[in-house]
Amino acid sequence: MPKNKDESYHCRICGLEQDFQPWGADGKTPAFELCGCCGVDFGYQDCTPEYVKKFREEWLKKGSKWSNLDEKPTDWALETQMKKIPKEYK
Repeated sequence: MPKNKDESYHCRICGLEQDFQPWGADGKTPAFELCGCCGVDFGYQDCTPEYVKKFREEWLKKGSKWSNLDEKPTDWALETQMKKIPKEYK
């Protein structure tokens, strides 16, 4: 996966860097794909800051389990990844 500094490539829930922009280049066109980490469906549960916070809270409460273990890096650290959450969704 590429290392992007642009926060538009990061999941609004967990901060996982994607190889595409979950909300498109304009920030308004969702991909309707799933995050391999938290399992959010880009365009549904992450459409408002309130929904993002609620989904994140539930995901963390359930142990922050990966939805697709094949995508989980061996050196994964939740705290490091969550620092990459786009500012307006922290």
